[in-house]
Formats: sequence, C-alpha cells, structure tokens
Amino acid sequence: MFFQQVMEEEKPWALVLELKGENDYFEELSDIVKQHFQIIYYQELLENPVRHGPKIQALFSWNFHPAVKPSLFRLLPSLKVVASGGVGTDHLDVPLINSLGVKVANTPGVSSDSTADLAMGLLLASARQILEGHKIALDPMTIHLPQTLIGTEVSGSTLGIIGMGDVGYKIAQRSKGFDMKILYHNRTRRSEEDGRTVGATYCESLDDLLMCSDFVMLAVKLTPETTGLIGHRELSLMKPTATLINVSRGQVVDQDALVEALRSGTICAAALDVTYPEPLPRDHPLLGLPNVLITPHIGVNTYNTKSRMVKKMIENALAAVKGLPIPNEVII
Repeated sequence: MFFQQVMEEEKPWALVLELKGENDYFEELSDIVKQHFQIIYYQELLENPVRHGPKIQALFSWNFHPAVKPSLFRLLPSLKVVASGGVGTDHLDVPLINSLGVKVANTPGVSSDSTADLAMGLLLASARQILEGHKIALDPMTIHLPQTLIGTEVSGSTLGIIGMGDVGYKIAQRSKGFDMKILYHNRTRRSEEDGRTVGATYCESLDDLLMCSDFVMLAVKLTPETTGLIGHRELSLMKPTATLINVSRGQVVDQDALVEALRSGTICAAALDVTYPEPLPRDHPLLGLPNVLITPHIGVNTYNTKSRMVKKMIENALAAVKGLPIPNEVII
C-alpha cells in the first residue's frame, strides 16, 4: 500500500474538465489518463486555486474545454503544456500561450478516418434523402410507400474537395470507390502520385471547382484565410443541384448566406457536422429548412478514435513534463 502511494505521488498533476452526461470522458478513457497523471478537475481548481494550481503541469483540452483563457493561466504557475484533442487549434491562442513558457500540442491524423467516414455518410444521407425516408417509414400515418422521394445519384457524380490534407485525402479515397470524379482545391498542390492514387484532379481556381461540382466538401482548417471562405459569391457559383457538405468548422461558411441560398434554390441542399455556434440557437433558420441535414459535431465520435486521441494527448503531455521533444507540438 505504501509503495503504491509513493508511485501515485510521483505522477505529475494534470487539469481536466469533469463534465457529466454527454460531454464526459468515457470511463475507460479517464482510466487511461489516471494511469499516467494525478487528476485535478476544473471545479476543484476553482474551489481551491491556491492549493491545486501550483501542482498542475499539464492541461488536457477536450472538446474545447476547459476554456483556455489568460485568467486560467494565472492560476497555473507550473503549467508546461496544453495538450489538445483533435487537429484544430483555433480555440487556442498559441502565440500567447507560448509567450508564457507553455507548449501546445495537438493530435494530427488520429481523427482523419472517422471524420472522412462521417463526411461520406453525410454526403450519402443527403443525396439519397435517407433521413426523410426513415421518417416516412416510421410515420404511423404511412399506409403505402411513396415513389416521390427521389434522390441524387452519387456514383459517377463530381465531388469537389476544398482542403486536401489528411481528412480531405481520405474522403477522396472513399469517393473513388463510388466512381466519383474528384476535384480538389488546396493551398498547396499534392504530388502527382497522390493525385493519381485517388484519381483526383487539382483545381488551381476555387471558382472552377465550385462551378463544376455536384457535391462540395469542406475539409479545411479554420484560419483567418478560411473564415467566411464560402459566402454569397461562392454559393452563387455552385450548381442549383449541388450540395454543400461541411466537416471542418462552422465559421468557414457564412451561415446567413447559406440560409438564403438554400431558401432561394441557389443550391439544392447542405449537410453539416459543424455550425457556429454549437449548438445553434433553437430558433436558427437553418434548423427549420427541409433541405438541411445537421449532425452535432460527431466526426471524431468513435471509441477507437477517442481512445487513440487520449493516448496521443498523454504522450505529448508526458514529453513536455519530462522536458523531452513533444511529438506533436504546435508551432506557429
């Protein structure tokens, strides 16, 4: 018992947010963290910052929580690293955090497969009106199956992918299996071999991609350059039969412009795993449109992905605490 207590006391301290209900760590994932760190929960810190704050060397940011603000850093004089789950770090002021002598790490590549899977799920569900069909099949008033629920053919159609990083490339791999014509627009062109492998054609002009695509897939990181990337002008270039799919960040799309485009028939439909804010206000017009499919930011929500993500967060945090090179340090 004494040996076990000594071993426990040798573990570094980490701050996490203890949430109940749908935002909580899976119990198994929490156990993984506790194998390597002694845990201080955010509420415990707030209740006694003098006692707990100086011990904390690592902060685990999960689903953007706890909010990493300057006021929090004042409570954590020994903090060495903010280990964030996921690829995006737009919720973190990395230069400010670094200026305080604190490292930032993320988990690139871990969620690419699960996000690409969901992206294709959104595309298929929207194109074939699967949700609408489900509602008809369950409706107690349904006494015959209507033949008016006509979807869009996915096989052989043109998919335009905006953002050809890990997620975008994996979406292209999946789309090839549907014999889709794949176009992509990216800040930098991928190698010729990458393009040939998935049958993707590079579009130097975003406008050309928008005009030619039956489905437009957003898989970019949120940056100042991509904020509001899709607005009135870009939507007006899309085919009236086209569908916009977003698995990146809600801020990439001007949502007021999207509502107008969907209402006016400028585009056919939208399928969104991300919005701004999340969740949308319950009276937001996007929620009332029949040609919109929205999921609650579940791109990474598989047990395997979350398990890999937590393990990589731990790996990054332990390296920082020990003064070793951080495998996935974010440098801006």
